[in-house]
Amino acid sequence: MRIALLAVPGSMKSALSGLSDMFWLANQVARQNSALSHHDSGNEPVFSAQIVTADGHPVIDAQGRPIESEGSVEDDKFSLIIASGMRLDEEKYPLSREAITDAARWVKTQYQQGCAVAGACAGGFVLAEAGLLNGRMCATTWWLFHTFRERYPLTKPVWGKALVEDRNVVTTGGPLSWVDLAIHIVRRYAGDEIAKLTADMAVADSQPLSQQLYAPAGFINSRHPLLIKAEHLVRFQDLSITVEQLAASLNMTTRTLNRKMTELTQESPKNFITRVRIETAAMLLENRGKTISQVASECGYHDETAFRRAFHSVMGMSPGMYKEWVKNRSRSETG
Repeated sequence: MRIALLAVPGSMKSALSGLSDMFWLANQVARQNSALSHHDSGNEPVFSAQIVTADGHPVIDAQGRPIESEGSVEDDKFSLIIASGMRLDEEKYPLSREAITDAARWVKTQYQQGCAVAGACAGGFVLAEAGLLNGRMCATTWWLFHTFRERYPLTKPVWGKALVEDRNVVTTGGPLSWVDLAIHIVRRYAGDEIAKLTADMAVADSQPLSQQLYAPAGFINSRHPLLIKAEHLVRFQDLSITVEQLAASLNMTTRTLNRKMTELTQESPKNFITRVRIETAAMLLENRGKTISQVASECGYHDETAFRRAFHSVMGMSPGMYKEWVKNRSRSETG
């Protein structure tokens, strides 16, 4: 599989090098465990990744250092193109809008010819500029969510998701999300076992963690009056509120509420309520004096099993694992 790692002015050098190294590591794992690999081409590596620029010349990275190119966008035919994280200006635009426009044009042409495409973090801007995210579910970094949604209104960014694949287009959120992306690609083209072994070798999670772990509670609800009011009703007035009660409190029908929330957040009112309840639960779980049962009750869950299920669906881990994750994170920050 030939992979183009697209470098533009302002690209993060670590992401490009890291992706290259991760695919190299996957090749080593596949070679040592050939019986587990879905790939069978003799001694040829499963993945062949190279850093490419528009003209084959170096570009300057996010910190002003040169990124050496291993080829131009016209040099070869690729199976996959990856646009990774990059530096943004004060208005959250890529440093060279002209370079992004040119890159988007090339990526779109390649996609139309059958090439898969992926965007990690702000690399998703390239795919959005190409129009490849129009009508598609996609992921973006939590702190770019509002910007992305406003700038590209035809896209469907999913709040909190670390990785989304929709019709041969993969997007991830976070400057270091290239790790999740690489493991996902290894899994898709070399199989689950090779992906897990590659993740183990890299000491990385084989499944991406939800961005809900890092985003401040209520961040997604902070830019629209409807979401601000709905969040207040759920979080501060009644954590057990139903969809029907929420709609009535907002002076609208459940159908209208469903339509508006889907447009704003790509989630149903029921999922909105669950997310706000679980965000509250996560904050309460950080208080070591509270048990999981107590937190479940305070957040309106009379059935602890239902609470655990809901928590895992939003946060990507159990309440107990979250308490441990918070403890370990606090230890690493203070140690």
